[in-house]
Amino acid sequence: MSDHVYKIVELTGTSSISVDEAIKGALQRASRTIRNVRWFEVTQIRGEVNGGTVSHYQVLMKVGFTLDDA
Repeated sequence: MSDHVYKIVELTGTSSISVDEAIKGALQRASRTIRNVRWFEVTQIRGEVNGGTVSHYQVLMKVGFTLDDA
């Protein structure tokens, strides 16, 4: 196992379906422009309530990716 240096960015994912879908959507979108995504950590979960029912989920997360070797 080699040593790695990680860069961390914060992302906010949203979904009207679930927290899981908000996470997956944010990671899929980030992976299109960020190489070497390795891990994530959900730091906050929020939601919108309409008429007593959850209508939207929002997750704030840290995403780590490894830097390319020079």
